[in-house]
Amino acid sequence: MLQKHRSKPLVTDQPMLSRKALTFIFITVCLNLLGVGILIPVIPFFVGQFNQNAIFVGLLALSYSAAQFIASPALGILSDRYGRRPVLLICVIGTGLGDFLFGFANSLWLLFAARLFDGFTGGNISIAQAYIADISSPKDRAKNFGLIGAAFGLGFIIGPALGGWLSQISLQTPAFVSGVMSLLNAGFGFFVLPESLPPERRQRKPISLKKLNPLKQVGDALRRPTLRRFLLVNFAQNFAFSALTTNFALFTFVRFGLGPQQNGVIFACIGVVSGLMQGVITGLLVKRFSEQRLILVGLGLMTLGYVGLALAPEAWTLYPVITLIAVGVGIIMPTLTSIISKQVSPQQQGSILGATQSLSNVALIVGPVWAGFTFDYFGANAPYWTGAVWLVIAAVLAAF
Repeated sequence: MLQKHRSKPLVTDQPMLSRKALTFIFITVCLNLLGVGILIPVIPFFVGQFNQNAIFVGLLALSYSAAQFIASPALGILSDRYGRRPVLLICVIGTGLGDFLFGFANSLWLLFAARLFDGFTGGNISIAQAYIADISSPKDRAKNFGLIGAAFGLGFIIGPALGGWLSQISLQTPAFVSGVMSLLNAGFGFFVLPESLPPERRQRKPISLKKLNPLKQVGDALRRPTLRRFLLVNFAQNFAFSALTTNFALFTFVRFGLGPQQNGVIFACIGVVSGLMQGVITGLLVKRFSEQRLILVGLGLMTLGYVGLALAPEAWTLYPVITLIAVGVGIIMPTLTSIISKQVSPQQQGSILGATQSLSNVALIVGPVWAGFTFDYFGANAPYWTGAVWLVIAAVLAAF
């Protein structure tokens, strides 16, 4: 029965429904990442209104990731039981409300409350990935996950640049704009998003509180021999990448005096390259090379990019090394997600991808704190030297 379900995904039976679904998922992920990206250039300056220590930028990222760690497996299990559509729409609404709370925050603790709220309902990425797995055949999975990656890239193209531009109005404006877009997207999804997981393919067992425990879900996933090393690769890569997403604006300000507008342009470049890789080039590469080999190439490029960041002598040199990182990320993200999703049945896509997201969030909890700590005590370059070490560890795990 398992092979029967896996060989007849929604994409082959209902192509029109599949195209509508892919369009909405693309828009949803793009707007989600746009909402994240729009805040990247301003968060350090937002936090700086209440505290000047870099560690608090890392702690703010920690709070968001900690909430996602707790919630992602539960959201995945709920989507396996009740369907992807209702869970995904609730997550999108939660993101919008969290952005509004962030914009209205007038103290440091309210900033943290906003990120926690957003994080608890921020499982839309793992649910979107489960949705893609539902409607994709195994041979098309990496290509369709690449579409999610392209949406990531497009969000990072528009988000940071838009955030830098809107910050000239006020630091709060990017958060309000992100909130409005999320709520509009939720309304759009309510009318056009079809369900991808029919009742006969859902989990029928009752959901217990024990099953909603994120530690149990992550532990169960890590005990699967075919999944363990790829989950650990995902952890190490995300640990390294968290330094770039949370600490880069501080790094460029200290080293080169760059502000939100200049950082917005740099993140837009990351988005262009990464989006092109994931949306077009990686889909072609997986037809000629094994996914495992591509992951090794991506990790190698990211490592070179991190070393280049640590050694960058002038602001213009950021662009070529950032390009290396963006190409590496564009290769790794869809191929790694594809490998993980192929190891489990249709009834487990939500729970396993939710557990994968939670493990990523562990990396995004400790990674930003580590980046802030090393930045404060060992210098602006330290997060990128240590990030390169973690990427080497990920490459070793992927190779064996």
